[in-house]
Amino acid sequence: MMYYIKLLLSIIGKRYPEFVVRLRYLLRFHTTIDLDNPKTLNEKIQFLSLRTDTDNWTRLADKYLVRDYISECGYSDILVPLFGKWDNVSDIDFETLPEQFVIKTNNSSGECITIYDKSSTDVRSVRRHLRKFLKHPYGLLEGNLHYSRIKPLIIAEKLLRNDPVSALYSKTPIDYKIWCFNGKAYYVWACTDRIRHKAKVMTYDTEWNAHPEFSVFNSQYSRGPILPKPKRLDVMLEIAQKLSEPFPVVRIDMYNFDGTIYFGEMTFTSLGGYMDFYTADFLKYTGSLIKLPQASGK
Repeated sequence: MMYYIKLLLSIIGKRYPEFVVRLRYLLRFHTTIDLDNPKTLNEKIQFLSLRTDTDNWTRLADKYLVRDYISECGYSDILVPLFGKWDNVSDIDFETLPEQFVIKTNNSSGECITIYDKSSTDVRSVRRHLRKFLKHPYGLLEGNLHYSRIKPLIIAEKLLRNDPVSALYSKTPIDYKIWCFNGKAYYVWACTDRIRHKAKVMTYDTEWNAHPEFSVFNSQYSRGPILPKPKRLDVMLEIAQKLSEPFPVVRIDMYNFDGTIYFGEMTFTSLGGYMDFYTADFLKYTGSLIKLPQASGK
């Protein structure tokens, strides 16, 4: 039954994305979204998604194509080493891959498979899961059409491991998600102990002061530990500002292992534009930082 519900919503989402956004927003926040006079972070993200040209979003939300943009901006040194990319699951030659790696699709969020020991891995099961990932109509269920325009493929990358200090605070690599508004970095949303769609979180300003008062902690995003300021934070912020320069709002995700920085991804619709893990005041304030372009009707 759930499969058919998702199929129906994806069909509706492709033809009537604004209807899906309005419905989902109402169900989540119990109020209507104002797309004609958007004020909050969520509203402005949805306005940009529905009423402006998002072709560049499609290119840069693609975890494979975004690598070209990172290189064009002069930051090829922060790209995670790539072991291969394939259009079809049957084309993957696991014999050529190292003993440890991460394999995932280029258009999803959280749907990745971590291989710690290839020799003991059920390759048929991995292929089966990847086929499922490729078929998922990512973005349509949220009304995020820029994701639906990505041509799905598979990539394999180096498995990133925590440094000793980070390991004291998180069992998984710490994900530093830098919020940028009109080309300026304002906040870092740090995620620890991230398992699929759950994590411990804390928001910091650019001076690395923690602000738990900005968050609404819940079962999905619980309160995380206060982390030490990462080495070369200034470099991370500089990179984020350069990458975000052309856009009113984007989240630049990175990893930092004892000062070695890796690019994660660029996210234009955080949680699909339905963020309920921030307070209403924070969403309103960050929304005020975004200068919107004129609607294009696209």
